[in-house]
Amino acid sequence: MLKFTDVILDCPDPWKLAGFYAELLGWEINTDISTETWVNLRNDGIELSFQQVDNYQPPSWPGQEHPQQFHLDFEVDEFEPEQRRVTELGATFQKSFVGEAGYGWQVYTDPAGHPFCLCRNRPQT
Repeated sequence: MLKFTDVILDCPDPWKLAGFYAELLGWEINTDISTETWVNLRNDGIELSFQQVDNYQPPSWPGQEHPQQFHLDFEVDEFEPEQRRVTELGATFQKSFVGEAGYGWQVYTDPAGHPFCLCRNRPQT
């Protein structure tokens, strides 16, 4: 039986990046298994972990010089308050794909350069 358990992000400073995502998601750092070079965030069933990589090279996206390889999406009710919150936590705004009706996504990078999106989808009818 196969069971999806976690996502692991390479980065230069796992404690710094784990702190960013812990604040962003409201998850706790699992200090029982975290080390100097590996940090784990705890949640119900799914884990997000960060491992230190020497000579880390962040992806560039939406450019393709160093492709994204993956990105995380977070659904939001409204862009403005979450945009303010993620940038205060250390994210960098990259590009908006939000239409006139207020639906779409905004691309950001976390403090280590990994791309993620704040998404606002039309309600299902």
